[in-house]
Amino acid sequence: MNKISKELVGASAVPIILSILDKKESYGYEIMQKVKDLSDDRIEWKEGSLYPVLHKLEKNGLIKSLWKMADNGRHRKYYAINKKGRKALREEIENWNLVENMLKDLWSDLTPIE
Repeated sequence: MNKISKELVGASAVPIILSILDKKESYGYEIMQKVKDLSDDRIEWKEGSLYPVLHKLEKNGLIKSLWKMADNGRHRKYYAINKKGRKALREEIENWNLVENMLKDLWSDLTPIE
């Protein structure tokens, strides 16, 4: 199975992260693992691609971060979505649904590859 293109991964990073955080607060490594699991290993984020997006979302006031003690006694930075982030997520959902419907229409009568 092919990996997903970097362009598509980049374009979908914000709605994916906001959707994950809408379920529960999480820390970086856990977010990366969730994405890997949800994509059947087709999307594998590295720290260098995840943390800049998290910092941008926090700077834009869509998420907040807090340090917590993990079960293993280590401090971890957890991220949580806030009200503004949930509103942005709803807008992302509308946009992605529009694009998905457009593509479905465009691809509905594709000629099969021989």
